[in-house]
Amino acid sequence: MNWQADWGLRFRMFLTMFLLFALYIVFAGVMTAYITGGANLLVFAMLFGGMSLVQYYYSDTLTLRSMGAKTVSAEEYPQLHGSVERLSQQADLPKPKVAVMDSNVPNAFATGRNQKNAAVAVTTGLMRTLDQDELDGVIAHELAHVKNRDMMVMTFASLLATIAFMVVRWGAFFGGGQSRGGKGGGIMVAILVSLLVWIISYILIRALSRYREYSADRGAAAITGNPSALASALMKISGEMDNVPKNDMREEAEMNAFFIIPIKSGIVGRLFSTHPPTENRIEQLRNLEREMQSF
Repeated sequence: MNWQADWGLRFRMFLTMFLLFALYIVFAGVMTAYITGGANLLVFAMLFGGMSLVQYYYSDTLTLRSMGAKTVSAEEYPQLHGSVERLSQQADLPKPKVAVMDSNVPNAFATGRNQKNAAVAVTTGLMRTLDQDELDGVIAHELAHVKNRDMMVMTFASLLATIAFMVVRWGAFFGGGQSRGGKGGGIMVAILVSLLVWIISYILIRALSRYREYSADRGAAAITGNPSALASALMKISGEMDNVPKNDMREEAEMNAFFIIPIKSGIVGRLFSTHPPTENRIEQLRNLEREMQSF
């Protein structure tokens, strides 16, 4: 397989960002119209947004640090570095930083604001669980996220949702508990609109996140030429998740959107998962394998 631009993903990214910006323009207008402290709320949102942009600029360092992942040298992990370098060349990408996370959870993630400032991290549990071909498939999946600029788009999308959540949370404080006209009805309207905006943005982000996983799986197949290796890795990782202590799972659940397989809990966790069902991803990879064998 040759790498092909995923125009479906690009269209979904553009549409999601456009709809999110439109949502928050409406949201800001409602807050200004119905709450006397709307201007204060907007100032607060701008300050919070500025801080978040600083976090975005240093996202690779901050994410690795928050997850306890340590950047490792080629001398420490020569085989891992060799795989990342080889697969990066096949993906036509600059080699990202390589990090290892001491965890029993078999997983991996990519982070960074762009292709030149990216990092790929794997857990020690993942390296113990997978053989070399399967590990290559997982690394290629994360590199596909980097090539598709998924981290940048998802970070910005989540940033907008977080700003809305913080404005809603502190709305009563900054609004002085008053609405225009001195009536409480305006505050209720603002709260209801805020909840609606948050729900819609949540759905949009989840829909984009699930599609990007399918796209990264296809990208990994194009990079390695071996879809079955990633399918095998997904089956192994999914099976090993059930054997990981719950404490370890809870500690890492915050990074669900970035992991190759999310930390999920029960029916509700699956329903609102950032990832599509693993069995659907495996079926897609098997279809890709059959297509490659037919040529």
